[in-house]
Amino acid sequence: MDPINRRTILTTGAVALAGSALAGEAAQAQSGPKGIFSVATVTIPIVGETDVFPVRRIYCIGRNYAAHSREMGSDPTREPPFFFQKPTDAIQNVKIGEVADHPYPSLTKNYHYEVELVAALKSGGTNIPVDKALDHVYGYAVGLDMTRRDLQRAMGDEKKPWEIGKSFDHAAVIGPIHPVSKTGHMTKGPISLAVNGTVKQTSDLDKMIWSVAEQISKLSDAFELKAGDIIYSGTPENVGPVVKGDVLLCKIQGLPDMSIKVV
Repeated sequence: MDPINRRTILTTGAVALAGSALAGEAAQAQSGPKGIFSVATVTIPIVGETDVFPVRRIYCIGRNYAAHSREMGSDPTREPPFFFQKPTDAIQNVKIGEVADHPYPSLTKNYHYEVELVAALKSGGTNIPVDKALDHVYGYAVGLDMTRRDLQRAMGDEKKPWEIGKSFDHAAVIGPIHPVSKTGHMTKGPISLAVNGTVKQTSDLDKMIWSVAEQISKLSDAFELKAGDIIYSGTPENVGPVVKGDVLLCKIQGLPDMSIKVV
């Protein structure tokens, strides 16, 4: 073989091997470390869309209707808003027109319903002005903030966090999200809940102490809100217990009804 050709071949081969090695290292660096197991993304269906809404955080406001605040032993004229969170995998999606089985949770003997309007955010930020807050809302849904009331009260009496009363499997029941482009912003209208056909909760969205816009603004003072956050905006008065076999029907004007059966 010609020495020049041999050198050319050897040089070309070395360059190719070096290029392959660098490409392999780059691919490995780009892929990065891999999780040791997969964790499913929690999503909520969107009415009229094949795409879904990914959930980042679940915020809930407490005692946001005056009559409910009074029944829980607070003074709605003086109490500033307060919030708590539920884990994203507490979501239980309920389809339109179905009565979904809802499991009665462990540890409790006093399991309560709380019907609520849920706002789903498409964007966020910090220190959001009230007059700009609704610009961040993607859509709305009917929700149930289910509560192990006995555990919540017991922990409160002991001055301990009452997360165990609010944050558990299936504690955040929700219907599909309806885009604002189809519903408009929901600032008023009847909201109600019936158990086995008997109306238990009934009020109007305009009776919220803190509006959805104000809730977004107040939350953004404490947290950086982002796309994928949802806010349970509070429940009217007359919360109460359910037992296995009870059927709950939730209504908010402008949204389809949502129903579950406690099993």
